[in-house]
Amino acid sequence: MHTAIRWLLGGLVGGVVFGPPLVLYRAQYIHTKRFREVEPGRFYRSGQMTEAGLREVIQRFGIKTIVNLQHEEPDPLLVDRWLGQPTLRESELCRQLGVKYLLLTPDILPPDNTVDREPPVVGPWLQILDDETNYPLLVHCKAGLHRTGRLTAIYRMEYHGWSVAEAVRELRDNGYGFVAASDRDDFIIQFIQNYKPRRRFSPGTHHTGGSPP
Repeated sequence: MHTAIRWLLGGLVGGVVFGPPLVLYRAQYIHTKRFREVEPGRFYRSGQMTEAGLREVIQRFGIKTIVNLQHEEPDPLLVDRWLGQPTLRESELCRQLGVKYLLLTPDILPPDNTVDREPPVVGPWLQILDDETNYPLLVHCKAGLHRTGRLTAIYRMEYHGWSVAEAVRELRDNGYGFVAASDRDDFIIQFIQNYKPRRRFSPGTHHTGGSPP
């Protein structure tokens, strides 16, 4: 009996000590979920933010285009805060702020599941990136890790002259997963290892702001 009471009291003390910081961290994390600056003033990436977080980022960084990669959520209903209520569609927030809203579905492998063909999304993605009126640009998926990471890798290789190894290292550094960011993942092979940049850079040279990690 006394042992159970001690455990209960210990749990209550732990909740009081560690609970508020954990709640605060989680609220801040969801607010601007995995927001990262890829190239200052030009290219940003994230996961799915709250309405307040996305509004803040758009206004602070002057975002002109949002690219959503969630085929399962083509127009997410944004919550106002962590554990809050859904309040506004992402496209409506963009409309209010004068931001272009685009949807891409990058996770579609060819029907036969081979990895030696260019993913269908690459062409439309490059068209978006080639249009200077789209910048500054924010690309996001749900978590801001895998789909976002792969298309960011294409941006790095195409516009910064990064090698496959450099692009994969950044994927791992940003949480893609060491094992997942390898040739064990068909998406890594198809999107990154097989990608042939249209631009040609001399070995060791990189676009301004695009130094590898």
